[in-house]
Amino acid sequence: MKKTLLAMALALPLFAVQEHLTLDRALKLVKQNNLEIKVAEDEIEMKTLDAKVAKGYNFGQLNLVVNALRSNDAGNVFGFKLQSREATFRDFGFSDFLGGVGQALQVAGGDFSQFTTVMSDPAMQNQLLNTAPSDLNYPGARNHFQEKLQYQVPLYVGGKLNKYRKIAENMARMSRLDKQKVLNEKIFQTRKTFYDIALVNSYIKNLQIILKNVEELEETVASMVHEGYALDIDLLQVQSKKADVLRMLNQAKLNRDLAYQFLSFLIDDEVRSVSIADKDVPMPVMGKEEMIQRNIDIQKAHLGLEVTDLAVGVERANFYPQVGAFAEYGSADNNFMNDFTDKDAYTVGVQLKWNLFNGYIDQANYEKARIQNLKAHHQVELAKKGIALKIDKIITEIKSREYDIKSLQEKVKLARRVYENYYNRYKEGLISINDVLIKNSEEIQAVLKLAETRNARNNKVFELENIINKGML
Repeated sequence: MKKTLLAMALALPLFAVQEHLTLDRALKLVKQNNLEIKVAEDEIEMKTLDAKVAKGYNFGQLNLVVNALRSNDAGNVFGFKLQSREATFRDFGFSDFLGGVGQALQVAGGDFSQFTTVMSDPAMQNQLLNTAPSDLNYPGARNHFQEKLQYQVPLYVGGKLNKYRKIAENMARMSRLDKQKVLNEKIFQTRKTFYDIALVNSYIKNLQIILKNVEELEETVASMVHEGYALDIDLLQVQSKKADVLRMLNQAKLNRDLAYQFLSFLIDDEVRSVSIADKDVPMPVMGKEEMIQRNIDIQKAHLGLEVTDLAVGVERANFYPQVGAFAEYGSADNNFMNDFTDKDAYTVGVQLKWNLFNGYIDQANYEKARIQNLKAHHQVELAKKGIALKIDKIITEIKSREYDIKSLQEKVKLARRVYENYYNRYKEGLISINDVLIKNSEEIQAVLKLAETRNARNNKVFELENIINKGML
């Protein structure tokens, strides 16, 4: 029973839904749950590890090398014995040589002067020198085990490794900016969806007022038709208008449902209702220069410029010598790890490598990197001017729509009052039903235009916030 209750408790978050979700809470859920943000965070981790790899090259590498070999190749067997410090004169073929010398002694009969004469004979010398040593040429198969530690480290490479490390670190910073850009986009989409829902709710509210007025008009016309003061066609026209309002109202509700579904996708949780006031998005308050500097693309352009500066240094390093150190310690024997310290050996050394000529390839690569760096400088300036122009254009559009909103708000109020006036005049028989319905249509158009303009204005503010990286505020 306890296990069942525990399983149900753990499963509750999986089936949780969001009621009266606030914008602050939604933004926290986006940062916590959104899959695209998680993918960007994974990219940051990989780039950070790349920077660690680049840094690691400065410390060189230490390897344990174990060779287990068996061979009857003459060169290999002789080398094995030398590495094992076990080589003897027999291995050089001295047994065959001594056999020839013994024959010479026999010929000399033990007389040293005669032996000297025999050994001085060119024929005897050639015979001895041409003797093929069997021990050297046809050795028996031998096992060979070699265990050694090898350490290699770069001492000087013209600063190339240091610049590679800085490039990798800049790429990690670049990935963090990419993640911030994704985060900004998700914040933009979340906030826009919240305000879209608020605008749709406002639009629905206005349509409900209009629907109520049309239903009241329908009752009045029906009463007048019943009393003979109006025609059936008047009632049909009103009912047709009512159907149009209902269609628009249902469409607005469907759009609101779609917005809820999109918000649920963004926060990776079901949203049934939100809590937000019906108000327009406030304009960001900051200077234009700060807006430009905060822009993610501008920051990436500056990072890219730093990378090209470092790339010039990397290519310049090819003109300098490269110096590395090497150390090796180990032992060898025909049995694994046998008499290790008795047969150990070491090797240390330093290598200098300096390319003097390679067909001017290094010079061409250096010039290419330098031009790329100059291009990056120009791109940064171009990006700044482009972002500044875009900011000015968006701010102008926002101000223009704000003027339109004020005008349309007054127009909605006027259209509503005009409709009420025409409705009262129709009840008095002073005008036709067509006049009333025309004013009703004008009110609907004013309400729709106001909603569209507010939405367009908010979208521009959100676009500006995205450009100026407001997600970092």
